[in-house]
Amino acid sequence: MDIFQSIIAVRLIFVFGIINLVTGVLVLLTCRCIPGLQITSKLMKYPTYQRFYKYHCYIWLVFWASVMVHAIFAITFLGVPF
Repeated sequence: MDIFQSIIAVRLIFVFGIINLVTGVLVLLTCRCIPGLQITSKLMKYPTYQRFYKYHCYIWLVFWASVMVHAIFAITFLGVPF
């Protein structure tokens, strides 16, 4: 396919990498299961954070979909280095 040999593939890999970083940080900020990350318990008293927290599961879905698409494009475009 020509899409994997063009600048579009490189741009998509970059965009999905940025989406991975942003959603990864958002997952960390909304996850109460990580020990040692007490920021969520401190933020939970704010109503704005509580409204944001209810989207935690959806952020996970966006994160994993982005990781999968990013990996597929990267492996297809760059190949496996082994």
